[in-house]
Formats: sequence, C-alpha cells, structure tokens
Amino acid sequence: MSSQLNGVASDLSDARASRAELSPEVPCHQALDLTKGGALAGIELNGQVYALRITRQGRLILTK
Repeated sequence: MSSQLNGVASDLSDARASRAELSPEVPCHQALDLTKGGALAGIELNGQVYALRITRQGRLILTK
C-alpha cells in the first residue's frame, strides 16, 4: 500500500498540475462533487475518517 501511495505522490508532486499532466491511471475527482456542493466531505481510509474542507479562498484542506 505504501509503495502505491508513493507512486501517487510522485504523480501529484505539483499540486497545481492540470488533469492533462496526470497519468491516465490516476483518478481525478471534482472537489464539489465529493462535497455535494458544500464545503465538507468525509474520506475514509483504513477505518480512519478524514475531513476534506474547501476554504473560502477555494483551497483544499485534508485533516484527520
């Protein structure tokens, strides 16, 4: 799992990369789809829930 995440991290090393610059194997999701138009979504990984927030400035924050 760790090596899989490391591969994703290297593909996403530039946080401002456009979709066209990402490998076709990397899933890409619209943040507003994840939050259903709001500002908050829960993302679960290995039994832990993380909060994805869209700030007023239009930036993303992921917290545990």
